[in-house]
Amino acid sequence: MTTPRVIDPISLQGEEELDVSLRPHDFAGYVGQDKAKAGLAIAIEAARKRREPMDHILLFGPPGLGKTTLAHIIAHEMGVGLRTTSGPAVERAGDIAAILTNLQDNDILFIDEIHRLSRPVEEVLYSAMEDYCLDIIVGKGPSARSLKLDLPKFTLIGATTRIGLISSPMRDRFGSTYRLDFYEVDHIEKILQRSARILQVDLPSEAAQLIARSSRRTPRTANRILKRVRDYALVKNSGRITEAVVRATLKLLTIDEIGLDEVDRKILYTLITQFKGGPAGLSSLAAAISEERQTIEDVYEPYLLQEGFLQRTAQGRVATVRAYQHLGLTSQKPELFVP
Repeated sequence: MTTPRVIDPISLQGEEELDVSLRPHDFAGYVGQDKAKAGLAIAIEAARKRREPMDHILLFGPPGLGKTTLAHIIAHEMGVGLRTTSGPAVERAGDIAAILTNLQDNDILFIDEIHRLSRPVEEVLYSAMEDYCLDIIVGKGPSARSLKLDLPKFTLIGATTRIGLISSPMRDRFGSTYRLDFYEVDHIEKILQRSARILQVDLPSEAAQLIARSSRRTPRTANRILKRVRDYALVKNSGRITEAVVRATLKLLTIDEIGLDEVDRKILYTLITQFKGGPAGLSSLAAAISEERQTIEDVYEPYLLQEGFLQRTAQGRVATVRAYQHLGLTSQKPELFVP
């Protein structure tokens, strides 16, 4: 079992209370993702004026970027109820039917990890999303008959990190799709300053900048590091956060100043030393570092690709010049890389 990493963008066990306390409740407090916010603000205002529920919305992008927070904000801005669940939690068609029949008019149903819904559950959602009804089969054999059960008009918000795993019929039923990207460092700094005020700690700008650069441009990771820095400062520096305290905390967590930890560096180092920089197949790389293929693809790779440490080619993964430079190694095959 993989040990949870501080810089994992996924929510860790026991962090729900912290996540909720630091979560903004409206667009005014939500920093970043300007394109998505602009589109959603128009959709919300239009739905209000029509006095109708919003079109179904699909949010996708790497974990930890605020998809769940956006769902809560949309419900708040619309002034409607929010029911949340996740793909793995809805195992049978009866489960989703029970949730849908308990919604009120204009409510929002948020399904996280929607790409993990089973096919029977998806098929129930087809008619629910299009016609606001459930088709129920009563009885068995020749005497079986179909009943149509009307549902309240609702909005489904789906969130996924792997949009390619959602079936085409399911994707086609969403009226709007928004991609959430990694945040700019200055946006992360603003988020950290807001979180520091909620946590009632003083965060100097130079300390906020260092945490932001080390947060992999992900708000959840930034807030998690801030909490660890707060704890370190309380024990080692009478509660006062300084740049030196942040550096000491990052060293303790084995996180460098651009957000890579020992797992990231192991991936790059193995790719360079065992596979001569690549190309290397994902399965081979996963076996070499004793990690699951899907974990590398979903958790580690997005940031390494975004920051230019890896390239994906038809033959496999390739280490870039930046990876060699960051590890202090010399590239042996510079013709493979883009400077």
